[in-house]
Amino acid sequence: MQHDLFSSLDSFQAISVLASSLLVRDVAGQYRAAEADEVLLAAQQLLASQVRGSDVMSSPAVVKDFLRVRLGSLPHEVFAVVHLDAQNRVLDYVEMFRGTVSQTSVYPREVVRDALLRNSSALLLVHNHPSGLADPSRADEVLTQTLKQAVALIDVRVLDHLIVAGSAVQSMAERGLV
Repeated sequence: MQHDLFSSLDSFQAISVLASSLLVRDVAGQYRAAEADEVLLAAQQLLASQVRGSDVMSSPAVVKDFLRVRLGSLPHEVFAVVHLDAQNRVLDYVEMFRGTVSQTSVYPREVVRDALLRNSSALLLVHNHPSGLADPSRADEVLTQTLKQAVALIDVRVLDHLIVAGSAVQSMAERGLV
């Protein structure tokens, strides 16, 4: 049910309609209608709990749902990394860089440092396209190869680079670009 719910939400308005039918408790313990951002936060927390420790290879739909909710409606680009252990279980999700509406600066040194700090064995690279087009750009392809080479020096693999655009999530690995 969760997968259908999140894949069908195309806008903040749809979440607002959903929020009006959900109740939350305020500080005084009184029930009130949930606000859209509260529903999104709760959904992100639920999906994050399902993603952390999960086997990314056996549950790619959960990871994609999490990324859709987390990045799909942002008005600016974010570059994030999903850190994986040796069995491809999720160790952590880290939003590393924030950019503008059309670009983000990504520093390979920081990605390598973060992978070492988390003792990662593999990474999923992730970023969003606020434009709504999930197709990778030539710059996305170059960045993927640069990061792949950088983390290979510390014996960490890049398994995929996922691009989120609204409700679409494009896998560069599935396109043979990783």
